[in-house]
Amino acid sequence: MPSPRLRRVAVLVLEGAKPLDVGIPAQVFTTRASMPYEVRVCGAAPGPVTGGDGLSYHVVHGLDALAWAETVFIPGYRFPDRDDPPPAVVDALFDAHARGTRLAAISTGAFALAATGLLDGRRATTHWHYTRALAARHPSVLVDENVLFVDEGSVLTSAGAASGIDLCLHILRGDLGVAASNHAARRLVAAPYRSGGQAQYVPRSVPEPLGERFAATREWALHRLGEPLTLELLARHAGVSPRTFSRRFAEDTGYTPMQWVTRARVDMARELLERSERSVERIAADAGLGTGANLRLHFRRVLGTTPSEYRRTFARGG
Repeated sequence: MPSPRLRRVAVLVLEGAKPLDVGIPAQVFTTRASMPYEVRVCGAAPGPVTGGDGLSYHVVHGLDALAWAETVFIPGYRFPDRDDPPPAVVDALFDAHARGTRLAAISTGAFALAATGLLDGRRATTHWHYTRALAARHPSVLVDENVLFVDEGSVLTSAGAASGIDLCLHILRGDLGVAASNHAARRLVAAPYRSGGQAQYVPRSVPEPLGERFAATREWALHRLGEPLTLELLARHAGVSPRTFSRRFAEDTGYTPMQWVTRARVDMARELLERSERSVERIAADAGLGTGANLRLHFRRVLGTTPSEYRRTFARGG
């Protein structure tokens, strides 16, 4: 069986680049048997690049890597609100996007992406500390400070460094399917999926013990997706009233409790479609979605596709 074609990923290191922001996509997409990607780390020119937080980089590739890549990550960097990246970098990003390259910014890398004009009229996010600066410097960008990442199709942005992992896993899910994304999450010892709509940080008005109980309740529910799950059951497990649970859960995740349960069930169905040959009806029952018709309805609403089309795209041979 021939090896799968390697997907080409470039990580663009700018002056003052943040170490975690650079390392996350480089590590997530590093070439291995389970990850059909090739990564090139590049800069405005080959050679040394002064980084942030006491580190520096020596990159092998220049901006030619952006013409080679299918996906380009732009890590965050220091003082993004002072000056735009060099014109050659801005032009290379714009030209790459025009050729069909996907551009993904981590944290303050959103400022470099905004400098191209590609975020004008689109939703975007960045680290919460810089959201106002991004909105002020680029008023045509629809800045959302209350999300972990934003997917606008060919341009994506994420909040602080940890949400860069969420963005990478989100991209993996779209490229290779949920099983590959979950495998990568296990390798990284990261949460398998946090929705882009989740708040960047929990409001201070939410007591910390309550947040911990909700995390435990989500984990409890993930092991019981094939069973009946109601708002009352979830609230009882969390030890709060259904009304309080609904309100605080939405603040924490960006979804109502039952929306979150439905999406978790769709994800379970996705992995079963990828890894097994069970019928759609059987998978719907196993994932707690009831009937095949109900599964198809939620697949179309959440993913914009059908279970059969999804299986053809992502099946791994059981």
